[in-house]
Amino acid sequence: MKVNYLILGAGPAGLTFANYLMDKSGEDSFIILEKEKTAGGLCRSAEVDGSPFDIGGGHFLDVRRPKVNDYLFQFMPEDEWNKFDRDSRIVMDNNSIHHPFEANIWELDIDKQIEYLKSIAAAGCNSGVKKPEKFVDWIRWKLGDKIADDYMIPYNQKVFGENLNQLGTYWLSKLPDVSFEDTLRSCLTHHAYAKQPGHAQFYYPKKYGYGELWLRMADTLSDHIEYEKEVCGIDFNNRIVTCADSSKYQADVIITTIPWIEYRNIVGMPDDNRKLLQKLRYSSIQTEYYPQNVDTTAHWLYYPDLKISYHRILVRHNFCHGSKGYWTETNVDRVSGKNEAGIYQCHLDKHFVC
Repeated sequence: MKVNYLILGAGPAGLTFANYLMDKSGEDSFIILEKEKTAGGLCRSAEVDGSPFDIGGGHFLDVRRPKVNDYLFQFMPEDEWNKFDRDSRIVMDNNSIHHPFEANIWELDIDKQIEYLKSIAAAGCNSGVKKPEKFVDWIRWKLGDKIADDYMIPYNQKVFGENLNQLGTYWLSKLPDVSFEDTLRSCLTHHAYAKQPGHAQFYYPKKYGYGELWLRMADTLSDHIEYEKEVCGIDFNNRIVTCADSSKYQADVIITTIPWIEYRNIVGMPDDNRKLLQKLRYSSIQTEYYPQNVDTTAHWLYYPDLKISYHRILVRHNFCHGSKGYWTETNVDRVSGKNEAGIYQCHLDKHFVC
């Protein structure tokens, strides 16, 4: 089959590109090839125990990008979503403290508050030290040794692995910006002061999992999507894609949105490109559903304790109406033992659910 555009992957990126292609240019000569039976990629949802389970973990629609939201509301109108003020908490030493940690240490006992305040006051950012370039050094420079040792370093090790300095610091602007003065004022007034972090508010569907949005977007593309088409080879010179069922597709332009780690198994990748891909780092996580309700009003609970395998849980019954239970997210390197009976598991590699 020959088309003008061949799109690999029917996740959010592939679906959005295809809809823009069709709507903005009137293009009709395109095909999306999707490995799974349904669209949505990492953002797919499954029905588990009578309610939606987002198999790739916590995916919610942020309210801070109105143009993005307005575009997505064309497929799933705003009145089909609930809007929440995010309630995230860090659980440590039998305490549950609101996120961000440094703006809410006033929720701890007075002795703990003094320890953290002294540590933050001595942090490099408050004593004129130049901002460092490595992740671990930056955490200590910004938050002080105690928050680094008690929360930020162990939590991020659970998510990303031991060598945190591979992360760099370019992405840390997304973290809450809480000054020492903000922390001190919070302790004195028992009220959090800080610049709001990303996802301070979010949308979640009233009746469905987050995957419903992408199913609706896929419906607008009708027969332009072919499912259960696993790409196994790409002829980059002639722009021909071969699938596991031996079907072949040719296009003037190929747009790939499939996970880059999948290229380890795709024939035709130039050796230089393959070697570069092998140098990239990624984390894999496992999500597990548990039917028990949690006695909290929080949406997210973070666990920096290294003795606990998972790094966070998402309390499903607090954002998905009519549901029960929660799901955990665990770095696959920290998963041990066999799955308990009745627990739904999903593994994902970076942006890929398998």
